[in-house]
Amino acid sequence: MASYFEEHDCEPGAPTGPAAARRALLELARSLFHGLEIDVGALQGGDWDHRLPPPAARSAVEGLPEVRVGAPQAAKGLRCPVCLLEFEAEEAARKMPCQHLFHAGCLLPWLGKTNSCPLCRHELPTEDQDYEEYKEEKVRRQQQVHRLEYLHGAMYT
Repeated sequence: MASYFEEHDCEPGAPTGPAAARRALLELARSLFHGLEIDVGALQGGDWDHRLPPPAARSAVEGLPEVRVGAPQAAKGLRCPVCLLEFEAEEAARKMPCQHLFHAGCLLPWLGKTNSCPLCRHELPTEDQDYEEYKEEKVRRQQQVHRLEYLHGAMYT
């Protein structure tokens, strides 16, 4: 006849009680999430991969410099990427941090809906704290992946 410990696959003297049960449940949950590839952030309502980004922060939009399109740029046929109209010499344009130029009338409504450059998707800050935390977490995850890849590669060199 099998003993209790053999039957339940545990060792005598193993920690018991509420704290041990909590640790065991947490370990079980972690292994389930890992095995099923469930993102814990998605369960907490931070599933930004499937939601549209929020509008750009008002301060970021107001801080975009207004520049004058030079005659050489206008002569080359520089166009606003949104409306596709050519800029006139000395015409006012808004300059994104990524250096792309737009008519203010084209760019400002866009940034009122989303926080990125219409051309290259360079992101401006938002006033949505959850989204900003999501972006920071995404960077941390990418850095972790790169560190793991580096460590894996270093094992074989």
